[in-house]
Amino acid sequence: MQSVCICSEVHFPWMPKWYWPSGGYRSPEFETYFDQPQIYSALERNVPEIISTNEALLDSIDNGAKYTFDISGIFLDQCKWNPALIESFQEIKDRGANFSASPYYHSVSSLFPDNKEFKDQVSMHRDKIKEIFSINPRTFINAELILTKELSTTLKDMKFKCLISEGSENLLYGSDPMYVYGNHIPTLLRHISLSEDIELRFSDQNWKSYPLIADKFASWIAGMEGDVTTLHLKYSSILAHQQNRSDILQFLIDLPESFDKYGISMVTPEEALKKFKTKELPSIINKSTSRYGMHNLLGNHPQHLYLHELISIGEILQTLKDTPEYEKLNCIYRYLQQSEILLEMGSDNNNLGYEKAVNSFSAISDFKRALLEVRV
Repeated sequence: MQSVCICSEVHFPWMPKWYWPSGGYRSPEFETYFDQPQIYSALERNVPEIISTNEALLDSIDNGAKYTFDISGIFLDQCKWNPALIESFQEIKDRGANFSASPYYHSVSSLFPDNKEFKDQVSMHRDKIKEIFSINPRTFINAELILTKELSTTLKDMKFKCLISEGSENLLYGSDPMYVYGNHIPTLLRHISLSEDIELRFSDQNWKSYPLIADKFASWIAGMEGDVTTLHLKYSSILAHQQNRSDILQFLIDLPESFDKYGISMVTPEEALKKFKTKELPSIINKSTSRYGMHNLLGNHPQHLYLHELISIGEILQTLKDTPEYEKLNCIYRYLQQSEILLEMGSDNNNLGYEKAVNSFSAISDFKRALLEVRV
């Protein structure tokens, strides 16, 4: 019997404001680089859709569904502005939902040469999930589904049981990602096409498979060979489909019954490990990947340079640990590590990549200047 593992990322990034120090240099406060009122407004606009999505998922769970949630630390911090959000996810947890761990700041810290910053953020996130949901996550999902040669070894040392990453071409060479793969820790790979059918194409009336209903989707999976189909969906995509007045919530409610009709079970990542034997995939040991490929994060010179600046700033911060400003500065530094900042300066960003890069470098260079002044 084939199984399906569905994971959902819940994350609202804190993008840097358009920044240029026109009136002279200012002190490095959080508000210097990030527009908190704008971020608050964006969250509040989405609260009704988040709550209604969670209510639909409760119905889906009652129908037999199993879901794993990848909720960023940044989003959990934002939930303080509206406690009803935490209560909503708490109810889902009480019905049996699973929770994974990730870097607290949805950061690219796993790409740093020293893994201390990465491990610190993962431990922060693990502790936050324990504090709020009384769950100790055993599954790890990196920001942008990043996988590196060193990552699985680090996660094994941190006692994780499972890793979920991207089913990219450079790992699979044309094969479908339908198995539990052997690694330092067992790894599930996202089925890109089927995930995109829900994430990207669900509301597209020009799509040849529109409208997508649960029974049709289940029949596609039933016709495939393999053990487990892993879907990784962004909550923001589900919210967008809601705003397009699609039937996405009914689709989610109907999924478990449709899967059951075709003899497909829904499992958590840990259940998939117990149910299926691992399959060898040599490339997973020595290749790197991320959501849609590493070129999305590090495909041009500005992205490489920004990563280099993050690493350099981290080294400077280590010399400031005994200063009274350290905690504040380290918090700003971690928000500047968000994966979306690198993605926004990508070459495919609708001709805005250059402008985003200029803005991000304006902010990070000013922050580095402030650190050097503190060190002096």
